[in-house]
Amino acid sequence: MKMYFKTNYPEEIFLDIKSPAPSLDRAIEKTRDALDRAYTGFDNALEFHLIDSYIYQINSLQERYAYLLERKKQEAALPEKQLSKHSSIGTLVSQVFG
Repeated sequence: MKMYFKTNYPEEIFLDIKSPAPSLDRAIEKTRDALDRAYTGFDNALEFHLIDSYIYQINSLQERYAYLLERKKQEAALPEKQLSKHSSIGTLVSQVFG
């Protein structure tokens, strides 16, 4: 018995990844769901070409997922960097204008 799966990825995972944090969280969730579907398709694929296709999809989605997680980490660290940058400027301004 042959089984074929059609994978329809939600458009949200292909949106601009330079969007605000809520959209980034949604993109991470949608990518994770697409990755789960790709693993399910791989587990049920019987044809050689379908297996190859799922391998490429899984690798691609894993790279995207890793990138999105790294992006989220960078955004989480961004306020700390801005705070330290502003505090240095605040100290300098207070010294100059006393």
